[in-house]
Amino acid sequence: MHSLEHARHAAPDPLATIRTPRFWLQPIIVVLVVFSALAALYLGGILNPTSNLHHFPVAVVDQDRGPDGKQITDGLVSGLDSHDFDVRVLSAEEADRQLDSAQVYGVVQIPADFSAGLQALATGAARPGEVVRPVITVSTNPRAGELGGSIAGLALSKAVQEANTTIGKKITAEVTQAGGGAALPAGVALTLSSPIDIQVNDHNPLPSGTGNGLSAFYYALLLLLAGFTGSIIVSSLVDSMLGYVPAELGPVYRFAEQVNISRFRTLLLKWAFMVILAVLTSAAYIGIAAALGMPIPNVLTLWLYGAFTIAAVGITATSLVSVLGSMGLIVNLFIFVMLGLPSNGATIPLEAAPKVFGWLATFEPMHQVFLGARALLYLDGRADAGLTHSLVMTSVGLVIGLLIGAVVTRFYDRKGLRRIHTPETTAPDSAKED
Repeated sequence: MHSLEHARHAAPDPLATIRTPRFWLQPIIVVLVVFSALAALYLGGILNPTSNLHHFPVAVVDQDRGPDGKQITDGLVSGLDSHDFDVRVLSAEEADRQLDSAQVYGVVQIPADFSAGLQALATGAARPGEVVRPVITVSTNPRAGELGGSIAGLALSKAVQEANTTIGKKITAEVTQAGGGAALPAGVALTLSSPIDIQVNDHNPLPSGTGNGLSAFYYALLLLLAGFTGSIIVSSLVDSMLGYVPAELGPVYRFAEQVNISRFRTLLLKWAFMVILAVLTSAAYIGIAAALGMPIPNVLTLWLYGAFTIAAVGITATSLVSVLGSMGLIVNLFIFVMLGLPSNGATIPLEAAPKVFGWLATFEPMHQVFLGARALLYLDGRADAGLTHSLVMTSVGLVIGLLIGAVVTRFYDRKGLRRIHTPETTAPDSAKED
């Protein structure tokens, strides 16, 4: 009777774990920290792009054979804040190259006959007949990014308009003085007050089917998610089939017979799955995109690039899960999603985001993937438009993932750290007393 009473009191309470503060606090704190960080990072990167400008690249092409073009060029260089804008004075050929490789977001183009046109306007404004205002063109670069092109267009148009007003006052004073100081007719005064015809256009506009310049970003996001999410699915299914975690489908709970296999060989199996899935998923993406009307100018290259990117991300993410266990899922979330979204450089130019995101973009996978996708989808697959940089950085990430996974899992195997649950055993009371 005494032994039965003792056993009843000694039996563990099955609900004791649920009643502990740790059971409730741990998941709540982890989730709150993760998504508070996501909100702070993402909202902090997109809310004030114009106030975060730093070294935003734009260009001026002065082909004018007279002095007025240089006056406007000098005014743009000195008038645009040197911290906010990187104003590059380029030749027409170099400006086209930098536009086509997404190195500048906009260009001011001053034609060769600009000064001559201003002089003709000043001398002909008061005469009968038609007058033509000289043209300055502001070309934005939507292929570098819609928002970046918009920021460049607004800033450059405003700067040229200020020059327009200044030159207008100068010409008005000259014409008035030449006319003996008499007041100019209202129409003449109005024309001379704004002597430059400022035209804004897009350099190499994007075709339809590109989502207003967002298709490259979403395609890059799809590639990264295929690797990141695919690694989670593959790891879970492989571990389930090998008998290391249970398989649950609705009410069905199944624990397969455990296969005696090392950590390293298990990781090799997961890597093989990721390579196969990368090839197939990249092909599926291209087929779906083409069916939906998205222009794909470099089909074969995009397929190979997509397969390589998915495999690299998937292999690295799988390695981190194999090395860190469940904590690897959170680490992957931070690396591939949380730090990648605000530093991708697609939705918000890095030159219009807080500087910390520009630093993150030097190594964050999402930015590297976006550069390659944009180069292939928008910039004719140019190596200097980010494709080479993307391939190099992705290769570095792949090598790091392979080394971490192989070295650490083999270390675990050699130390005998097998994936087998060993329940704790409690010595009987008599043994404790001895």
